[in-house]
Amino acid sequence: MSHDAGRSEGHRSHRAGWLRAVVLGANDGIISVASLVVGIAASGAAKEQVLVAGVAATVAGALSMAAGEYVSVQSQADTERADLAKERQELALDPAGELAELTEIYIRRGLDHGLARQVAEQLTLHDPLGAHARDELGLNEILRARPIQAALASAASFAIGASLPLLTLELTPAGRITELVTINAIVALALLGGLSASIGGASLWRGSLRMLFWGTFALALTAAVGRLFGAAG
Repeated sequence: MSHDAGRSEGHRSHRAGWLRAVVLGANDGIISVASLVVGIAASGAAKEQVLVAGVAATVAGALSMAAGEYVSVQSQADTERADLAKERQELALDPAGELAELTEIYIRRGLDHGLARQVAEQLTLHDPLGAHARDELGLNEILRARPIQAALASAASFAIGASLPLLTLELTPAGRITELVTINAIVALALLGGLSASIGGASLWRGSLRMLFWGTFALALTAAVGRLFGAAG
């Protein structure tokens, strides 16, 4: 029995879809709601007003993320279905031509003509549409578009991300809202960036710094705008 039998290689490609939606949602929830809270608090608004605005932004943002993600991923799913329908029709009208096309794909990948033809024939006997979907169109079950899953993941992660600045706001004295919400949001963004990079197999520090830079920029800009309008008022 091979020493490597049953060994998991730990590939991460299957995480790409849900990881993207979750990280995008949480990141957007933290940045947008924290920025809103910081900006409104910096303008001199009362704590109750800031809290109402933050809750409203959380609800609206979660719904917006869900709708946007659903429409985007559904468009991808529609394209995939159209490609599969076209491929199914071509297989019915010209099976010999499709077999030759599949053979040519395997030749370009390094197989000699005889072996490429044999592989194409075997895969065509087993599942011709699946073979063309995978090897000609680049579609597979792991990376297939799943709009409802993506929408729910985005909405939930947005709400979870937004809950951090809201909770900080609730527990913070009125005079320190801008300072503490900013600090907590920056720390959370750095942790989120590192975690997502680690799950995806990338550099933890690079992911943290990337998220930290853009989050700090957004928070600083909205705080400056809030102070500007508060002074003008």
